[in-house]
Amino acid sequence: MTAAVEAREFVDKFNADYETRHRAFEEQFWGTKMALNGARYSAEELTRTKTEMEALLQDKAVLEKAQELRSQLTDDDLLIKTLDIIIRTCQCYQMNDEAAAIRRETSQIESSLEMARNTMKLGYLLDDGTFAEASSVKLRNLLRTADEETVRRAAYEGLRSIGPFVLSHGFVEIIKLRNRLAKSLGFVDYYDYKVTNAEGFGKDRLFEILDTLEQGTRSILEQARKDLVEKYGPDAAEPWNMSYKMAGSVVAKMDPYFPFAASVERYVKSYAALGISYKGATINLDLLDRPQKYSNGFCHWPQPAWQKSDNTWQPSVANFTSLADPTAVGSGHTALKTLLHEAGHAAHFANVVQPSPLFSQERAPTSVAYAETQSMFLDSLLEDSAWNAKYAKHAKTSEVIPFDILKENIEATHPFAVFPLRAMLAVSYFEKALYELPEEELTEESIEKLADQIELTIQGGLSPRPLLSVPHLVSDEASCYYHGYTMAEMAVYQTRDFFLEKYGYIVDNPEVGPTLTTAYWNAGNSKPFLELVHELTGKPLTGDAWVKKLREPLEDKIAKEEANYNRAIQEGPVHHEQPLEKLLDMTVRFVHGDDLIADSSKSGVIGACHEFESYIHAQLAEAAS
Repeated sequence: MTAAVEAREFVDKFNADYETRHRAFEEQFWGTKMALNGARYSAEELTRTKTEMEALLQDKAVLEKAQELRSQLTDDDLLIKTLDIIIRTCQCYQMNDEAAAIRRETSQIESSLEMARNTMKLGYLLDDGTFAEASSVKLRNLLRTADEETVRRAAYEGLRSIGPFVLSHGFVEIIKLRNRLAKSLGFVDYYDYKVTNAEGFGKDRLFEILDTLEQGTRSILEQARKDLVEKYGPDAAEPWNMSYKMAGSVVAKMDPYFPFAASVERYVKSYAALGISYKGATINLDLLDRPQKYSNGFCHWPQPAWQKSDNTWQPSVANFTSLADPTAVGSGHTALKTLLHEAGHAAHFANVVQPSPLFSQERAPTSVAYAETQSMFLDSLLEDSAWNAKYAKHAKTSEVIPFDILKENIEATHPFAVFPLRAMLAVSYFEKALYELPEEELTEESIEKLADQIELTIQGGLSPRPLLSVPHLVSDEASCYYHGYTMAEMAVYQTRDFFLEKYGYIVDNPEVGPTLTTAYWNAGNSKPFLELVHELTGKPLTGDAWVKKLREPLEDKIAKEEANYNRAIQEGPVHHEQPLEKLLDMTVRFVHGDDLIADSSKSGVIGACHEFESYIHAQLAEAAS
């Protein structure tokens, strides 16, 4: 048997084996996160399938065989490329016996904690002392929209209660075990282990990048907090008042133009106008909030996209979720942003055209920043006045949102746009400090104190979203992950500048989808994130474009957005000559837990969107009765 034939057999067997194990784990991940019915979904099965998937990647014999075969090949680029990703991925999972035992123990506690968190009785106290159940998404929405300060403060305290809950249900032990695992493998700590595997550089290099952004925006933060107090009064700096003071009134004015029932149709039309294709993917969308559902939007792929050795194409299957409450003021806008974000993830990973499913899975060695750049670029559309001019229409009259409302929103948010940046940084600086604590100092009390200290240092005061309420911290896949959002946002502004300089516009630009596909998406994790950004934009990744936007004078920002709005009004909506299912090349299924709401394979994409809209209207009518 020649080396090439042996390598082909090895690669084909590995790809099939990994695909099977990956799918089994992701089915459990979805079932447990969505609290689906049936005995087959459990913390035990989630742990078992995850362990079996990782066992393949941890197998030293697999790594050694891949390395042996790779050393024998010189002229088969696809085989070499596939062996290289097998080697890179397996190296991220190699563990000695001690580390493997720690990993198994950690996975069990993580699964139990996540199941406990899903069933946590979360909510807030009403003025009469009764307890109102509410998800973390609803609590954050109340911080933005509730007129009564007592309600906002109660919602904030509800969010604060998540921290003590997770700390008392195993998170302290998880932190200790994660650090023991990393140190047993020769890393400084768990954060260093995670970032090295995902990004290809260590914790020290990462925080050199983040420190530059932190230091470069510190004075902007200080001025923004002064302006906040000067504009709205000293109580505006209280964590339960900040979001409301900045956006409370305008959120209510915008709300009729963002009915969640219409959001899915707006998403698919907008993506189609950008020339985005899903290459035959099937997407399952579970978009509505409900009890025991995982409290954060996400997108995962039970079936990765990849090009098989016989040249057949395996389309992806994506599951993604948001937590919309159509009855809550402002929820439609928030949920639409999540929808555009997760749909961006789905589009990206549907277009990875590489010879193994390892190139199109979201774990190491896939860069977190790389993955989040794609979704955050596409959810940034919602902030463009041109997008609003074309897609934000009144639920009853179909009137386009007036620019006066958009102007009021810009006036309310632009002077304080540094706050979200600093909130992102805070999560990374907290996790850095958390995993640097000596093990004997890791207690529930010390961790709560550390979280408050980081909020004060990085955000200038206690945060409307308490650090210990961020779900990424407790999840294995998402822990030590948040730096990816920050680096991605740097890339988003740099990528937006590229499109604006080349074409003059982004919204409904049919060149956007094909450009992202060839420049960012097709490669998957076969190229380093920093290299991809440099190749497309012609510049190394920096925070310059982001900081420039933060420093843009308010008057200039308003004038530019008004000009874009007026131009979009004159252009009008894009008229698609082909059905959206052909343009988008996808099947979309709307689900609510175990219930199937609509399936585009039966009614077309727009038909499925209308069925979903009817379902929402029925839910609203039932809630009102």
